[in-house]
Amino acid sequence: MVGDTVGSFVGWPSDLIFPDAETPTRPTHKVGKGISRRIESVASQKEVPGRMLKSAAKDIPTTSGTKSQIMMRLEKMVDESDIMHGAIRSIDFDEGVFGAAHFEIIAKEDMQQLFEHDELGIAVIHTYIWYMYVTLMRGTELCNRFNFIAASRINATLITKNPTSVKNDLVDRFMAAGDNTTPSLYFLPFNSGNGGHWVLVAMDLSRLIVYYLDSLSGDWSKYPSMKKTVDAAIIKFRSKKNYRNRKDITWVRVQCPQQNNSVDCGFFVLRFMRDIIALNRIDIPKMYFEEYKSYSRAHLDEMKDELCQFIVD
Repeated sequence: MVGDTVGSFVGWPSDLIFPDAETPTRPTHKVGKGISRRIESVASQKEVPGRMLKSAAKDIPTTSGTKSQIMMRLEKMVDESDIMHGAIRSIDFDEGVFGAAHFEIIAKEDMQQLFEHDELGIAVIHTYIWYMYVTLMRGTELCNRFNFIAASRINATLITKNPTSVKNDLVDRFMAAGDNTTPSLYFLPFNSGNGGHWVLVAMDLSRLIVYYLDSLSGDWSKYPSMKKTVDAAIIKFRSKKNYRNRKDITWVRVQCPQQNNSVDCGFFVLRFMRDIIALNRIDIPKMYFEEYKSYSRAHLDEMKDELCQFIVD
């Protein structure tokens, strides 16, 4: 599920639904998927950080597992487009999303992961991140509190191939965001490789705390090369900035909601990021948030509807 593709996404192009749009040939490698939601004014976002996502929680659908009207509408639009015949879309992200220029490739299988509630690939993971950045963060102080790291650049497959390069990419991402002397979180959706498991690694560089959120049992010891790379990148970053390492890096295993099947890990990682941003919390409680002790299928369907609406809009 995780390839070497470099992804990204800006506004969904209006020509998505027209069969006569010119599109490049579908590449042979596999890429990820997308998500949605309406945009409020920058002023309203500044007044109430996280307001849009928290208010949406009041309208969680009761018929979980069934397709909503907005999803069926988007599915019909895709069915009538050239995407169903092998075409793709390449979409540019703001540099603020991942700290550098980024583009995402969206294709038929990416959309079907969303429609069929299947295992998520990088494109859907990245596109939902783009949705959160646009609807919650852009133009607000939340951009100084929450940062994203592209899963296409930091994952188990790439660490195995070239750990030094991955470490340096991570340091470059830290450097792009400023001095990091005030509390903020870097979200790394981490994949174990070869279509494997998703976990969330959230790093607070100012306090040298790394939060580990896994919707299956276990901790970071399952991925020793990932932990080694993250620790080395943090130490190298602090050295380049001439910060004193006042203490060792502390890793915290968060007792987060747990999945009950083999496909939901990607959805849970997205929901973790969504809730942390919506609550505007840099410190993640070890027992997770009282508001979200567990996730139902309806919580995941809510996110899919948000993404579908975002794409349709």
